[in-house]
Amino acid sequence: MKTPTRRPTSALDRAEAAFKSATSKPAEAAPPKPVAPPAGKELVSLRLDRAVLEHFQDDGPGWQDRINDALRKAAGLD
Repeated sequence: MKTPTRRPTSALDRAEAAFKSATSKPAEAAPPKPVAPPAGKELVSLRLDRAVLEHFQDDGPGWQDRINDALRKAAGLD
């Protein structure tokens, strides 16, 4: 139940009420949260042995994708 608003009685109260009604925005509903996490890649920090990192970097650019592919295979996702 909405409580009745007090009627402004002084000029200052009326001015404040007019300002508030002119500058206030109605509350917007929050957007719905996604049910499942979005598909794609996520930035993470990971500690690897230097030898492992060098192994994947030896073939040049794309080493991060090669690490991802090896992890997917090890996890049984491919």
